[in-house]
Amino acid sequence: MTNRIYHSIADKKKAGKKMFAVLIDPDKVDNRKIEELVALTTEAQVDYLLVGGSLVISNHLDEVVIGIKKLSNIPVILFPGTPSQVSRYADALLYLSLISGRNPELLIGQHVISAPAVKQSGLELMSTGYMVIDGGAPTTVSYISNATPIPSNKNEIAMCTAMAGEMLGMKLIYMDAGSGAEKAITESMIHSVSKVIDVPLVIGGGINTPEKAYLNCKAGADVIVVGNAIEKDTSLIREISAAIHSVPVLLK
Repeated sequence: MTNRIYHSIADKKKAGKKMFAVLIDPDKVDNRKIEELVALTTEAQVDYLLVGGSLVISNHLDEVVIGIKKLSNIPVILFPGTPSQVSRYADALLYLSLISGRNPELLIGQHVISAPAVKQSGLELMSTGYMVIDGGAPTTVSYISNATPIPSNKNEIAMCTAMAGEMLGMKLIYMDAGSGAEKAITESMIHSVSKVIDVPLVIGGGINTPEKAYLNCKAGADVIVVGNAIEKDTSLIREISAAIHSVPVLLK
């Protein structure tokens, strides 16, 4: 396994470059929508496409991934909510462990069950310390995970959780306020966490303006993930991408 996708993320972080990932929910796209999203993301020079969600009820994950791959060279990374959300046609998989919660099934239990299928998929695996942050409203991820989110004003808890994840060997730290969050993760928390870890920091949930994406990057985010806001207004792809890629390069 070459770890090509992870190395591309790590190399961009090392170079001080910020990255933009568009999250595509398989339940909310058809062939026409896929074509539209691929055209927009290609034009906007989006870095990565994430496919998945906390609750995927349709049965056409493979179809969606294949449709994207036929039209685009942008790397496709699976963002699975359950072990069943695996497609061998993708480029990589975020192998998520919910380190912010105390639900053993999402720390290791589901990984044990899905390990043979995941290994046989041949996907590049990126071990990811997944942290759910309170976004001001109940979200699908907090409900499905049955885990209490980290309070949005408890920077020290987020810092220690991220440090623990990195020391346990996680290659990415992903802080998520969840789809439909009323408020995004604060710049203060992002800055605090980014200072104490060396692995790439991914931020998602509640980011619905170019300005917010820009400020999150300035605070220390390496990868910005946007899904829900783009579902409502696809023109944001171009605007948010431009904002993220305009952040001045500052080497850590």
